[in-house]
Amino acid sequence: MRPFRLRTTQPTPAERVRSILAAAHSMTVVADGVRTEVHRLGGEGAMGHVHLHEPSETGTGHARMRVPVRLELTDIAPTPVRERLRARVTVTGLLAAPYDANSGESTCMEFGQAVIEDSTGRAVVTLHELQATDLDPIATCEAAMLTHLMDSHGELVTRLLRLVPALPEDALVRAIPVAMDRYGVTLRLEHPGSHHDARLSFPTPIHDVDQATPQIHALLAAARRASHPNRLPR
Repeated sequence: MRPFRLRTTQPTPAERVRSILAAAHSMTVVADGVRTEVHRLGGEGAMGHVHLHEPSETGTGHARMRVPVRLELTDIAPTPVRERLRARVTVTGLLAAPYDANSGESTCMEFGQAVIEDSTGRAVVTLHELQATDLDPIATCEAAMLTHLMDSHGELVTRLLRLVPALPEDALVRAIPVAMDRYGVTLRLEHPGSHHDARLSFPTPIHDVDQATPQIHALLAAARRASHPNRLPR
């Protein structure tokens, strides 16, 4: 008999960190007491500018010559929801020389650790976990897909509400897609004085971005079969 395995329905901390590093448009580099804001990462994300590698095994005397560095990134929802900050990521390590944002070359950084913080808590991610994680195929196009869904297919978002457990009548002000990854879509449900998120898992994880549309259609098909209609105010 095969061992029972729970189906993965949301990304691991390592997957989220890798996605944020790949999709980032800006970051803050703190090195040698100097904060440098790095913008317009050119579609390469943070890892197009900083190469992470294993810590050096050279002697401690040489290690003291290295420059401690911290990369700070924020994950902001691309849609106009309440509390758009989704997560903060901090990557710490060492540089062989002071950071130069104008060098035009990727900076080599000895990896220390990565920390992701969000509304659910804090998680530490190792370099091994990052290297063993495949990049989410939706990571770099998530923003475009979410805004297209909201701006051009708002009626589909309303239909997806049928997959959310029944809400009290008149309890919902807005429903907006706030996140999408290989495992599913998250809706931000806004109430008069609060909000919460509803996770809608795809039938199977996405392994290629071309699979996103069929998986969304599968959710919509399930929504059509749902027995209760949550409604937005007119």
